[in-house]
Amino acid sequence: MRREYIVFFLIIFMVCAAGCATSRNQKDLEIQGLRNRMSVLETELEDKDEEISSLREALAGAQAQKKVIGEAKSRFTVKQAQIALQNAGYDPGPIDGKMGKKTKAAIIAFQRDNNLNTTGKADNKTWDSLKRYLYKKVK
Repeated sequence: MRREYIVFFLIIFMVCAAGCATSRNQKDLEIQGLRNRMSVLETELEDKDEEISSLREALAGAQAQKKVIGEAKSRFTVKQAQIALQNAGYDPGPIDGKMGKKTKAAIIAFQRDNNLNTTGKADNKTWDSLKRYLYKKVK
C-alpha cells in the first residue's frame, strides 16, 4: 500500500508540474504576441509621423506660394486689384492688368460699399481694404 501511495503522489506531482509548464508556455506565447503587436504599432506610428511631416512641408510650401508678394503689401498692380475685386464680388471685367472702365467702376462700387472716398482710384486706403481679398474668395 505504501508503494501505491508513493506512485499516486508521483503521478499527481508530474501532472501538476506538466500543467504549470503548459500554462507558462501559453503565457510566454501571449507575451511574445503582444510584443510583436507593439512592434507593428510602433512601425505604423513612425510611418504616420513621416506622413504628417511631409504633409506639413507641403502645406508650408503651398502657403509660401500663396502669400502676397512683398511689393503687394504696400504697392499693388492693377492685375492684383482686379483679382481682389473679383474675389470680393465686384466685376472688374477681364483680368488683364489694364485700368479700364469696368475696373474703375468696380473700384468705385467697392469704395462706396466700404465707406471710402469714391474716387475710382485704388489709393492706399482702398488697397488696404481690398488686399485681403487677393487670395480669398468671398462668393
